Amino acid sequence: MPNSLSGMLPNFSSGSFMLKAEQLFEGLPPEDTNKILREGATHVFRKGEIIFREGGIPTGVFLIKSGKVKKFKTTATGVEQIIYICSEGELLGYHALLSEDRYPDSTAALVTSEITFISKETFLSILSRSSVLSNRLLKLLGLEFSRFVDSFTNLATKNVRERLAFNLLVLEDKFRETGKNDPVDIMLSRTDLANMTGTAKETLVRLLKEFKEKNLIQTTSGSVRIINREGIIAEANFMGKENSGKK
Repeated sequence: MPNSLSGMLPNFSSGSFMLKAEQLFEGLPPEDTNKILREGATHVFRKGEIIFREGGIPTGVFLIKSGKVKKFKTTATGVEQIIYICSEGELLGYHALLSEDRYPDSTAALVTSEITFISKETFLSILSRSSVLSNRLLKLLGLEFSRFVDSFTNLATKNVRERLAFNLLVLEDKFRETGKNDPVDIMLSRTDLANMTGTAKETLVRLLKEFKEKNLIQTTSGSVRIINREGIIAEANFMGKENSGKK
């Protein structure tokens, strides 16, 4: 991530925020790592398929081997509010398992994804004898709370235009392949992008059109590509300058 942005998005950068699987399990005894790999069951989830639902009882944790997954909550009126986009190497469902509570949100595949399920018994067995894994999960829980606070602040203090620009920068980072700086196609439906931004689909489409007319982005029916990063950063208004008249 370029220096002009890295300091502004410390908790949303996939590289700096989430502990990937190799970091989470690094330093575990080989027998424990092998046990996770051996006993984990990998399934393919197609786009839109639910991995677990809000209110469900956790029976294990889920490790993303490949693909993209959205975490979301559903309002009383049935509207999705996307909390976060997860990618390869990230762990899902562990906080509900550790707190012996129901899932606080739902997850679904954004694209065809390979997900490894690790049973409650296997995961807790390894956790009970590994201070390394325990400490890393505590760190991960703290980072998740930080992400929640930042997400809430983003929704509460920015207008729709700024939130959209902000989310496009976050998503570009999430969809970028590790080690590459090529232009990134953000493969997210208009409905999902509107839900993540917290606005109506019609408003989202209008704002994307305005960004496109300003030569900030390119669009297809199923993707968005940032072509003027500095322009999108300006639209996100990280410095909090008054932007009256823009919604």
